[in-house]
Amino acid sequence: MNRFAKLVTTALALSLISAGAALATPSTQIWIPSTDVQKYKTFHLGLDNYVMTEVEGPTVYDFGLTAGVLPYEKIQMEIGADYIVYGLGTDESPYYFNAKLGTPEDSMFKGSPALALGGYGFGTKSDETNQNILYAITAKTIPVVGRFSVGYFTANDNVIKDDSEGCLLSWDRTLTEISPKLWAGIDYQSGESALGALSAGVSWAFADNVSVIFGYDMYNDQSLSSTFTTQLDINF
Repeated sequence: MNRFAKLVTTALALSLISAGAALATPSTQIWIPSTDVQKYKTFHLGLDNYVMTEVEGPTVYDFGLTAGVLPYEKIQMEIGADYIVYGLGTDESPYYFNAKLGTPEDSMFKGSPALALGGYGFGTKSDETNQNILYAITAKTIPVVGRFSVGYFTANDNVIKDDSEGCLLSWDRTLTEISPKLWAGIDYQSGESALGALSAGVSWAFADNVSVIFGYDMYNDQSLSSTFTTQLDINF
């Protein structure tokens, strides 16, 4: 999961659309991509929404489906598509696509980090929704402390006009001391564009294949409203 901006007026929402919300997501933390990859022959349904907390404005909804397509343990791949609506009437170009190739921790040698290369925000309308965000990210789990991820992204600067490249950072951990069903994470994407944000949240697994993230997004551009997000994730 999703990533977009909110303005103080209707212009904010229009800016959101022209900048392309940072949705159309591969497997994510809260906002940024993770090194996780959907397993072969499994599907992930994501139902995300983002609600402005500081001003009144449209709620963004993201309905996404991701599938694992490689039958290997050490090299994995997922592809996905999202249908995104902005609450401003019918979006003329609501379809976005993503893909990711990755390898899990310990797959190359004992102690090796997880690695992933991918892209998202591949919209269908030239210079409006085709963010074309490409990224590389690596992650390593430290016992007790949690998993740390570091990465780099670049985007289509005809759409993401400000800070179209930068860093990706995150920490996440299952809080087994409380419950194996409880997860927490913090992530960060740099830049003053619609993509730049600091996000934090928790997730509760209602079943082995169903969980919900409750998160909060604070955008680096101070003119944009923070958003509250819920993200329903179903694997099947």
